[in-house]
Amino acid sequence: MNFDPLINQALSVAYWLLPIALIAAILKNPWFKGIFGEALVTFFGWLLLPTNVYQRIHNVTLQTQDGTTQIDHIFVSRFGIFVVETKNMQGWILGGEHQAQWTQRIYKKSFKFQNPLRQNYKHVKSLQAILNVPQDTIHSVVVFAGNSTFKTPMPANVTKAGGYIRYIKSFQIPVLTESQVQAAVSQIQSGRLAPTRETHRQHVQQLEARNNPNAERLCPKCGNQMIKRTSKRGSKAGKQFWGCSAFPQCKTIQPIN
Repeated sequence: MNFDPLINQALSVAYWLLPIALIAAILKNPWFKGIFGEALVTFFGWLLLPTNVYQRIHNVTLQTQDGTTQIDHIFVSRFGIFVVETKNMQGWILGGEHQAQWTQRIYKKSFKFQNPLRQNYKHVKSLQAILNVPQDTIHSVVVFAGNSTFKTPMPANVTKAGGYIRYIKSFQIPVLTESQVQAAVSQIQSGRLAPTRETHRQHVQQLEARNNPNAERLCPKCGNQMIKRTSKRGSKAGKQFWGCSAFPQCKTIQPIN
């Protein structure tokens, strides 16, 4: 019996099924979902926020006292400066404006995560530190880009997908001059760390170090290793902190959480 036709038919089916299976696997991958969510938010901004009104800066990493912080999107306009934090999550989202942790529910499982408004508060404060603008002109915005549903009332600045565009456009009264807008953009660009893979790698390492007290820490200023030291005087005598190993040339210190 000649099996060649059957083999050829099976190979033909596999030729079409394998790419489909590969695409399906990619779509389910958390990394891809995160990239897609970020791209979706960026696309809505590009499509619906005119560039002659809203100047956009993406993936901004800033130096902080305890390492670095990374801002997903910043939109600078005469109507204010909008700091956007993107969350790519699915399932039910439950939380309140003043709660430290929110809850994600997927079927019968629940997961706790940091209140994104608190997370973005640090971004806003880091931005305020480098900008010469009134503090009330900088606004925090949180956008959930994944297939999620809010099951508790959310403040106006917590939105789904393109809803953040409506929130930003709700500010219609100019609060900054055109020269202030241009100065703010310039200060952000000059104050950010270089948008490179190395910057991202070091930022991720800083996050891991914060969550793992035993993880290796690198000095955010000079790149040397951080080591645990103990205060010998003052009100904090006996307490430990992270200090740069290059001391006294580098005097960077970080608290031990």
